Amino acid sequence: MDDMAKTSTTTQGLRAAIERSGYYPALVAEAVEAAIGGETIRSYLVHQETTFDANEVRRHVTVLVLTGNRFIVSHTDEQNADTTSPTPYATTSTESVKLGRISSVVVSRVVANPESYTPGTLPREVVLTIGWGAVSRIDLEPAACGDPNCEADHGYTGNSTADDLSLRVSEAGDGPETVRQALAFAQSLSEATADVAR
Repeated sequence: MDDMAKTSTTTQGLRAAIERSGYYPALVAEAVEAAIGGETIRSYLVHQETTFDANEVRRHVTVLVLTGNRFIVSHTDEQNADTTSPTPYATTSTESVKLGRISSVVVSRVVANPESYTPGTLPREVVLTIGWGAVSRIDLEPAACGDPNCEADHGYTGNSTADDLSLRVSEAGDGPETVRQALAFAQSLSEATADVAR
């Protein structure tokens, strides 16, 4: 398959995945395509999530796109009518990150019966965490010395973790194909950031 045909197939695949999510596809596709511009899509992941907030059901879709130079993340949320709007509305945001800014790609896999795990078996759940320095989480706790009788104030100790995006997909909730796509996207992004670092 030549590059032009592959690009067309990947673009159509992304659009079809957005359509399948069933979540305001025209709005989501327009925002994502505007962010991509004329760049070639290397990989993508579309994840639609439904949450329950008290007596409300809310939907949210995240679209991740990898191009040759950038990582693009798009979020779309729906909101019920409120004091700012008499009708329900949706908010769509996109962020474009240069690949060289991505500092970490963490993939956590949850597998059942690890003692009998066979390589290539699909994990039950995947959590993809991507950091590029826009948001960091700081976990602090009181510092202590080794003396159990010491009452001195030793300040705090902790660590800072890049936590710009964390996305969880599961076989039970999202289906095996979404888990496969999450793993494939994570691998493509890891390889792309390694290429930039060279």
